[in-house]
Amino acid sequence: MSPRDLVERSRAFQFWRLFTGRAAPERGPVVLTQRRVYILPTRQGVLFAASLLLMLIGSINYQLSLGFILTFLLAGVGVVAILHTYRNLAQLAVSAGRVEPAYAGGAVRFHLHLDNPARFDRIAVDARCGPAGASVDVPAGTAASVVLALPAERRGWLRLPRLTVGTRYPVGLFRAWSYVQPDVRALVYPRPDDSALPPPAFVPDRGETLSAGAGTDDFAGLRPYQPGDSPRHIAWKSAARDTRLLTKTFSGRGAAELWLDYASLPPALGVEARLSRLTRQVLLAEEAHLAYGLRLPGRELAPHFGESHCDACLKALALFELPEPDLPERAR
Repeated sequence: MSPRDLVERSRAFQFWRLFTGRAAPERGPVVLTQRRVYILPTRQGVLFAASLLLMLIGSINYQLSLGFILTFLLAGVGVVAILHTYRNLAQLAVSAGRVEPAYAGGAVRFHLHLDNPARFDRIAVDARCGPAGASVDVPAGTAASVVLALPAERRGWLRLPRLTVGTRYPVGLFRAWSYVQPDVRALVYPRPDDSALPPPAFVPDRGETLSAGAGTDDFAGLRPYQPGDSPRHIAWKSAARDTRLLTKTFSGRGAAELWLDYASLPPALGVEARLSRLTRQVLLAEEAHLAYGLRLPGRELAPHFGESHCDACLKALALFELPEPDLPERAR
């Protein structure tokens, strides 16, 4: 085994990776074994130790028997507090739950499960990740859930950062904590704007949507003649009885196909603004139960409807990357 492998397998190196947030994501339930739990005195614990030292010095100086009893009694309480604080966190299992997708500018809600296999309750267990944090009690032999809401600043994948699970139970003199890096991430969709839905285009002779004036199947009526109308559609029999020229109109069956096209948006809009508008249009089309398709540079999703199709379109918008232009041979 090389020296590099020995260093990477050492406990100090693993702690450093967890402390700096560079550890690899951990799949499945993560059990907080004794080697993963760290404990240090809090500010109150340091003041408590300093007070015990002063009490001990005073008892020695003045030979106070009751002072010795009180000092060692409080010191024993502190030692027992170390054990209970450490035990309140050890062997606790942390696992990732479901994740709710969100839109840019909102918050992603990560669900975490804390499983307590022991026969005693775990009191005031804190789970913190950046600005988000929650505290929960985990009864014996059961599991409890916590929800961490992290801000979603931009679209794309948002991975849950390093999680700190800690406790100060029972008296707050010591703090035990452990680092966990769950293998969970959430998809952040582009933030929808306030635009309207574009009108759908009717494709003749397809589907079951009636399209008046654009089909060739059934006679629909007469209208005044307009320049450019085909002579074959002029009602000559009616023209013999009336001085006005009339044109026959027909109706046919057509499919209303709504295409949400990246290239058809105004050129003044940037990439993120276009994605925001397309996200809004996808949500409106799904709400109206329309069959819609999505065209992006390098990708096309055929017209369809339903929750799965909406999720596929939103995912394509969230992970969209503008393709790089082909360079000429001289530039290469």
